[in-house]
Amino acid sequence: MESILKRVSESPILLPDPLSDWECAHVFNPGVIYHRGLFHMFYRAQGMDLVSRIGYAVSEDGIHWNRLRSPVLVPASSNEAWGVEDPRVVEIEGVFYMTYTAFGPPKGRAILAGGSITPMLAQSENLITWKRIGPIIQGEDNKDHVLFPRRIGQYYVALHRPRPAIWLAFSRDLRNWPREKMRFLFGPREDNWWDNVCVGANGAPVETEHGWLLFYHAYDKERVYRFGVALLDLEDPSRVIFRPKDPIFWPETIWELYGNVPNVVFSCANILVNDTVYVFYGGADHVIGLATASLKDILDYVRYHE
Repeated sequence: MESILKRVSESPILLPDPLSDWECAHVFNPGVIYHRGLFHMFYRAQGMDLVSRIGYAVSEDGIHWNRLRSPVLVPASSNEAWGVEDPRVVEIEGVFYMTYTAFGPPKGRAILAGGSITPMLAQSENLITWKRIGPIIQGEDNKDHVLFPRRIGQYYVALHRPRPAIWLAFSRDLRNWPREKMRFLFGPREDNWWDNVCVGANGAPVETEHGWLLFYHAYDKERVYRFGVALLDLEDPSRVIFRPKDPIFWPETIWELYGNVPNVVFSCANILVNDTVYVFYGGADHVIGLATASLKDILDYVRYHE
């Protein structure tokens, strides 16, 4: 089986900076937005303290990057004390929004690795200075959240992942996300070979004439992460039009198979520029890679591949 996405290089496009105190250990799981002819990357970084911070880099081609030497988002409260993680960025009506996961000490019931996680939302006018809006949901093992890049009807819509499935949340103001309006999208397929344990959204869905193109990740019982793709209805994104059975990308290079967490490719960004989809991803929770495909090839795959 051949992957639909093709790596632009057999090497990572971004590595840890050994001279930095906050990104010398790992850089991974970047969110990326294309704005005014430039790729703007927001990546999860860890220093020797292993606290996650969000770094910023900019590029003309998506391959060669200039980094800001200070992070743009750092832990600012007790629920973020152990890190701010896995940013995903969209622009809606002239405002930039970042969804990210806050990781901190347990509050009441520990829900992940001895700590608590909270799906958070922040906004910016300039991509550098970020103001926190607040959480989308609290009190459960829930992350992998990302906004659709426009309102649908009167609502802002977010994908999120109360383990092990992907759900939709709806809000009129980005602050209140009523549980009664949340909708199940899809979950793992127990009889399928690669996405049978847990699934979660990658970057923001891409709007096409055929529907919302959703990239997602999943892992199996051996905890090997792979990417899949689905097509959702434009006006009712809770309706899945197509979801092929096979993955489109998986770990193959040594820096995806071995690292801080082995056998992992994890993406927070699938950016459409002209007719090419750029998928930025973390390899083994240690470095950052890039794979691309034409939009036509991906749509043909998702529409005609069972």
